[in-house]
Amino acid sequence: MIGRVSSPRTRTRTWLAALCLALALACAPLTTEREVAVGKDAAQQVEQEMGLVRDAELVAYVQAIGARMAALSPRKDLSYTFNVVDMAEANAFALPGGHIYVSRGLLAIANSEDELANVIGHEIGHVAARHHARHQARAQRVGVASVLGTLAAAVLGGAEAAQIVGQLGQTAGAGYLASHSREQEHESDEIGQTLAAGGGWDPAGMAGFLNTLGRETTLQLGAERMPSFLDTHPSTPERVEATHARAARLARAPTRPVARDRAAFLAKLDGLVVDEDPAGGLFEGEVFRQPVMNFRITFPDDWRTANSARAVAAIAPDESGLIQLGLAGPGSDPRAAAQKSLSGQKTPVAEHGPLSIGSLQAYQVRLSQQTQQGQMGGLFTWIAHGGQVYRVECIAAEQRFERFAPLCARTTRSFRPLDSKDRERIRGKVLRVATVNAGESLAAFGARTGNVWSPEQTAVANAMPSPSAFPSDRRLKIAVAVPFRASAGRP
Repeated sequence: MIGRVSSPRTRTRTWLAALCLALALACAPLTTEREVAVGKDAAQQVEQEMGLVRDAELVAYVQAIGARMAALSPRKDLSYTFNVVDMAEANAFALPGGHIYVSRGLLAIANSEDELANVIGHEIGHVAARHHARHQARAQRVGVASVLGTLAAAVLGGAEAAQIVGQLGQTAGAGYLASHSREQEHESDEIGQTLAAGGGWDPAGMAGFLNTLGRETTLQLGAERMPSFLDTHPSTPERVEATHARAARLARAPTRPVARDRAAFLAKLDGLVVDEDPAGGLFEGEVFRQPVMNFRITFPDDWRTANSARAVAAIAPDESGLIQLGLAGPGSDPRAAAQKSLSGQKTPVAEHGPLSIGSLQAYQVRLSQQTQQGQMGGLFTWIAHGGQVYRVECIAAEQRFERFAPLCARTTRSFRPLDSKDRERIRGKVLRVATVNAGESLAAFGARTGNVWSPEQTAVANAMPSPSAFPSDRRLKIAVAVPFRASAGRP
């Protein structure tokens, strides 16, 4: 895969398109069988586009909480599943059929098992109350970018072009953007808190988490950010107050935490990747580096960039051109890969031939196709590297292609293996737990422990009232920068 990390300038996600497609299908009345089928398809898309965290111990922990909650769900006609999605932003969502997800970004700012249980319970609440079948969706304009995928779709079968175009459109998601009503959110809060209390967790954890998340969102104001739990689960002081008041009324079963105390809870999170995951590739300005697949590519200045599990791409500021890099498949013969991709399609081939990109062998094809939006032009280049063949696609309206061609050529020829300096620049961040000394400020604590979070970020992530307040628990979550090392587990 190319990766799952978007540049700081692109605040959309392909998983939104996959999720919202499933929700749009669920707008009509659903039988349980149909709901399960829709949810299964959507879950496969989420895994492919967004990716799942493969930390077996952490996932098992989330699943243990979810299984206890699901046993108490008022809806018994579904088999619930629980997973952690590889998303840096704090988010949680449910798909039809009982697929529940929390993001690693959400785990990073949770401060107790009670909070996590309430969030999971809230998502079970959406499924239990059949909100997917009753939800309302609003159409969003994808914009001119959707036209640019036409030629690529003809050659590649449509899916890959549509996915990346959805990210690069002007709106906060392609297709339909799911929106639960205020009443549905309150209903899910009530169900979730009731399930949490019935499972032995403190139902006040919901109010505590919403308060932390609200502070985290406020901290990000003024800068672009990815969609978060609050975008689809709007938090207001009234809602926080309502969940707090409800918690005081709920009878709580005997406490049976999965993690015996906060120290054990924090130990579950220690080593969690926070912020962008280098394994999916990282943008630094216009330069994209992929350490696992060992390549870099430089897109044009000031273009909007995006990175998904299937492709990394950029679109011109006026949306007149699209450049996209994807994986064509295993192999070492770029010409054979080109022939395989083009077999069966009827788009006229204007020019074609081999070329070299540095020390790498490549094959290039110039295409042109009449569409409903006019004549579209494309330059497709297959590049062999490291036992794989990569494909660079440059697409623009035919009348503008000559102006677009030099940028396309520059980007295509910038593809190359990483060198030692590139690798030195690729660093990740992981969550660690450290003990603050008595009387130590968060600034001094951060300097001593190598914490890359600011005092304000550290205070929010640890639910401290302010950076100047001394924490009730001296064990604090911090984020530490570490060199990237490809592995199947935690750094």
